[in-house]
Amino acid sequence: MSGPSSLARRRFLTGGAAVGAGALLAACTSNESPQSAPQAVAGNAGQNSQPGKQVTIGFSAPAADHGWMAAMTKNARAQAGQFSDVTFTATEGTNDVNQQIAQVETLINQKVGVLVILPFDGKALTQVGQQAMDAGIPVVNVDRVFDTPLAYRTWIGGDNYRMGVNAGNYIAGELKKKGVASPVIGEVAGIDSLPLTQERSQGFRDALAKHGFAVGPRVSAQFTPESGEQMTSNLLQSASKLDALWNHDDDQGIGVLAAIDNARRNEFFMVGGAGSRNMMDLIKADSSVIKATVLYSPSMASSAIALARLLGQAKGIGDLAEHEIPANVTTYSAVVTKENVDSYADVAFDS
Repeated sequence: MSGPSSLARRRFLTGGAAVGAGALLAACTSNESPQSAPQAVAGNAGQNSQPGKQVTIGFSAPAADHGWMAAMTKNARAQAGQFSDVTFTATEGTNDVNQQIAQVETLINQKVGVLVILPFDGKALTQVGQQAMDAGIPVVNVDRVFDTPLAYRTWIGGDNYRMGVNAGNYIAGELKKKGVASPVIGEVAGIDSLPLTQERSQGFRDALAKHGFAVGPRVSAQFTPESGEQMTSNLLQSASKLDALWNHDDDQGIGVLAAIDNARRNEFFMVGGAGSRNMMDLIKADSSVIKATVLYSPSMASSAIALARLLGQAKGIGDLAEHEIPANVTTYSAVVTKENVDSYADVAFDS
């Protein structure tokens, strides 16, 4: 999935004892083993990789009720485990805005060194982000952006518009290779009320238009397998023929593929979104209609922890001339195909 924003572009499983304001907190030092094998961690080379000042990083994210979101939390914990100079303190994931605010306030009161916050709702969490910054705690805002840059020191997230653009360009290129002049191109979007979905769809339309193509039958789902199956069934019933289909989200893509299989349709090819492991496996096997997926990788959570550590140690990024960490980092939505899928296996997540 991913989170709302116009600057951004969007989307933990922890245990622990109750600590103030209803927050469940779990602290671990970096030499503790993560709960499961890391899916993606940043490189550990160069001068910045050498142990430095001890940093306590507080982490807050929504509930891990979605493959992408679960991977965000897993990656954050795994990345913290790479550093001997990091203590990782995580709140229990929640989709209750008021509870997440209370949890972040608890981390502020604990005087953590840096905060990494993936808000359930960027607008609703803006004030508590500002509260942390005002208390002298640098905030790394992940994915769903706060309403003002004053509430964070650094934002990192994906590029929803370019995700749509790259999906559109790939589909158009493949159709031209096949010599399809007037294709019927379907779209299974996410939640239409979210800016991230709107940005993805706009990018998709814009890219197709440059090639002289347009979006045909379109439905919106809810980023779940169940909704993906239901809405794709509706789309397939309304379209007797398709040449290509873009599904915004690989978690809901499980249902999308189920609907396609149930309808016994295979006259078209499909492109996914986000980069789940099961979709990459299908792409590699070349055994179904899915031929590519456009990344919106939860590896951004790993990078957020790496950036938080550097902020806590007053370091910049080693390969850049700037002395300071950039104010914004936008990840790139690469297109994963059979030809390059092995190169992206390390950032795949389990749906």
